[in-house]
Amino acid sequence: MSIKKIPEHQLETVITSDGCKICFDSYANGHRHVVIIAHGFFNSKDALLLKELGKELLDDYDVVIVDFRGHGGSPGFFYWTTKEYLDLQAVVDHSFLKYDAVGVVGFSLGAATSIITASQTDKIKSLVAVSAPTDFQKIEYHFWELDIENDILFSLVGEGRYGKGVRPGPFWLKKERPIDRMDKVQAPTLFIHGDRDWLIYPRHSRELYQKARCVRKLAIIKNGPHAEYLIRKNKQETIFLIKDWFKKTF
Repeated sequence: MSIKKIPEHQLETVITSDGCKICFDSYANGHRHVVIIAHGFFNSKDALLLKELGKELLDDYDVVIVDFRGHGGSPGFFYWTTKEYLDLQAVVDHSFLKYDAVGVVGFSLGAATSIITASQTDKIKSLVAVSAPTDFQKIEYHFWELDIENDILFSLVGEGRYGKGVRPGPFWLKKERPIDRMDKVQAPTLFIHGDRDWLIYPRHSRELYQKARCVRKLAIIKNGPHAEYLIRKNKQETIFLIKDWFKKTF
């Protein structure tokens, strides 16, 4: 049985328009299309599940996994989507110079950032928004519904703890609402949401889907948890949806 060889990744950096250094891992496999993976809160380019997604995409695309400011190797503080679109824009601009087409997969607040960024650039060819919120202020965060298996056992004490952490900045600054930007997004957009997402309820993706004016698709995964945990608990369906979307829209 042959084992898929994963290319070595290269650590790269870009400087945003407001002067922040953003780190990202570049996995080059000789393709002319690249997929940028944009993590959510408390994650980074070293998060196990995001690296697993990158590995699954490498047969067809080069892959870039970003550290937003205040996460992983990127300095500064996390601004809760107020400034992070500048981070993603800088990585998109850098990738656009090297590749024929750029796609983005965003998770949770990274999905919110991806929507905001895609509404302001035509350099994103295709977009996947996983567990995206309509509005930061409307995220449910019902702590009594906490996902013990994924959020505690896997992410805090299990193998999923690697690549976790954040340096939080002020959360009260004004933020763009993804729901207000969605009709400006031109890139074909796939919305993925688990129907058991305790942190951001599936209604968010339904409302974003309704607001979108681009080519779009909505996939609600039965018994699916929040964001990147879909790659752990519903891997086959989630990976298929993402790969099929890029195949059709790239």
